[in-house]
Amino acid sequence: MALYELRTYQVYVGKMKDAVAAYNDYGWPAIQKGGFDSKLVGYFTSDTGGLHQIVHLWKFDDYNDRRQHWDTMFQDPAFMEFAGKIRPLLMTQHNQLLHASPWGPHP
Repeated sequence: MALYELRTYQVYVGKMKDAVAAYNDYGWPAIQKGGFDSKLVGYFTSDTGGLHQIVHLWKFDDYNDRRQHWDTMFQDPAFMEFAGKIRPLLMTQHNQLLHASPWGPHP
């Protein structure tokens, strides 16, 4: 059964422009170059509700697939360079693991 991971990063007020630039210049290129985007459903920024958030959803085969994905990604020098640039812009990180319901569509 597929496992989804919803990650929500709370960006410091006034730093969203810098966070978007870090993703554009370093994060997304590193994710694509490493092939890590194969598990990505999508990235989003908030417009209502909790503001100043970057939200991303990932789809994994199971928990072991998820663990292997992040272990490999965190060993990638280009991704870790990006991580060093984005971390000071983030106030909090919330990770939520989700299982698909037995009804309805799923990505």
